[in-house]
Amino acid sequence: TSDDKKKELERKVSDLEAAMASAQETIATLTDEIAALTAGIKELDKTVAEATENRKAENEEFKQMIASNSAAKEVLLFAKNRLNQFYNPKLFKAPPKRELSA
Repeated sequence: TSDDKKKELERKVSDLEAAMASAQETIATLTDEIAALTAGIKELDKTVAEATENRKAENEEFKQMIASNSAAKEVLLFAKNRLNQFYNPKLFKAPPKRELSA
């Protein structure tokens, strides 16, 4: 009868309203999660940029240290050769002759 149809339609409307409310809650939750993830990504990008700058600075410092060590090693080899000239002449290596340009 018409009362049964009316009750059935009211129940469908009620179910649809509940489904809409649930969907809106899900949308709100997902929007909050997206905002949190976006903020996390921005923070991570900032951290990565800082780490990159640190690595660049450390790399530059390392290159300077290696250059300094190489120069010190050359000086030590020169000094060792000079000492060999007096104390162990068999191991002495004469430095190459340098020609002065005119």
